[in-house]
Amino acid sequence: MPQDRDIAIDVQGAVKRYGTFTALKTISLSIRDNEFFTLLGPSGCGKTTLLRMIAGFEDVTEGAIYLYGDEIDTLPPHKRPVNTVFQNYALFPHMTVLDNVGFGLEMLGKSKAEARTRAGEVLEMVQLSQFAARKPSQLSGGQQQRVALARALAPRPKVLLLDEPLSALDLKLRKAMQVELKHLQRETGITFIFVTHDQEEALTMSDRIAVMSAGELQQLGEAREIYERPRNVFVADFIGDTNLMEVTVDVVSNGRAQCHLGGGHRLTCDAVDGIGPGAKVHMSLRPERLFLSADPVADESLKGRVREMIYIGTDIATIVDLDGGPQFTVRSSNSSRGNARIFEPGTEVAVNMEPGAARLLID
Repeated sequence: MPQDRDIAIDVQGAVKRYGTFTALKTISLSIRDNEFFTLLGPSGCGKTTLLRMIAGFEDVTEGAIYLYGDEIDTLPPHKRPVNTVFQNYALFPHMTVLDNVGFGLEMLGKSKAEARTRAGEVLEMVQLSQFAARKPSQLSGGQQQRVALARALAPRPKVLLLDEPLSALDLKLRKAMQVELKHLQRETGITFIFVTHDQEEALTMSDRIAVMSAGELQQLGEAREIYERPRNVFVADFIGDTNLMEVTVDVVSNGRAQCHLGGGHRLTCDAVDGIGPGAKVHMSLRPERLFLSADPVADESLKGRVREMIYIGTDIATIVDLDGGPQFTVRSSNSSRGNARIFEPGTEVAVNMEPGAARLLID
């Protein structure tokens, strides 16, 4: 294969089988140099299996994996220029923080003095220099996480693999670590491959996201693309909140599709290749792309009645039953500058949408 130094990891037709069970089904994707790349999906979708194949902890049944143009399938884990940060940190409890970070360097043949110098540098990078003499048990969960990161970064790996490293942290600390991880990735210039099942975490941190389900790649793209233009029902439903409903396509003309849903309601949206008149498909409408009014503001405003209003703090979610049709959720910013308006349960309202809010999906 010709070398492409802009591609850090190139997965070509990778398959992983355990006996008769296929955990990964012909995955092909390229991860760029100096990219924060996330493998996202529910438990059992194959994302950790793929990460372990890149690390060398799992063999590739079929296909190949390349690191900066060199095939690494036959290399044992300790000979691959990648490091892994695990969910449980795996720190040595009897060693100090400094010794934990320097241990791997000594195993690579560095002198004790050189290992301690480099360990000190990365501890400063993760803002833990003052804790160098402490044992892991004397640190908080977030501090232990940063020690594990420092240990993985110390040998200057070409690629850093992170297997749900934030899942054990509380919500506030987890959000702080998301920002810190992204900052570290930019500062070091190392390619990060991050595994998570948390959609918000993936959207917050990633340059690009690979959404996986049942061992298959569902969609690959930038965070905004994945969220705003989901390819299929699974991606639309898994990434964030959406109003997902069945519709029938009536007319397709000039790149636009006119559709109807229950109760005689009609909507127009961008057409999708392969979906023509008469097709019964799904449509996605993000709750924040909708707004309520007392009276219709457009021909395609949908009439309904408020069932419930839910106060979420930053937002207000209003659940509306369409006349003879499906149920919608409308989400508005809880701010004087937002479009939130209080409608009591039972109030008749019109559900209006921003241009381009409705999207047809391939099932």
